[in-house]
Amino acid sequence: MKHPALLLCVLTLGGCATAPRAEIQAVKVPVPVECREPTPDRPSMPTESLADDADPFELLRASLAEIDRREGYEIKLVAALENCKRPLTLRE
Repeated sequence: MKHPALLLCVLTLGGCATAPRAEIQAVKVPVPVECREPTPDRPSMPTESLADDADPFELLRASLAEIDRREGYEIKLVAALENCKRPLTLRE
């Protein structure tokens, strides 16, 4: 052995090396989830049940009632859509 001091130095420094330290971290990643919001049932519309030879005033009355039903149905559809778009809350 030509350089026993060098070998001793290398062995000594090798003992000072630290072991790799592993840390576990929780990472919150958004995951797409299927929307399970039920689709509201479509109501029957008053103009659909009218006879072909319905009186114009009867048609007008049915059309005005249908507007109200469609607006109510639209509110339910928008609420269902908003529930599907709402971000999920993470539980720990």
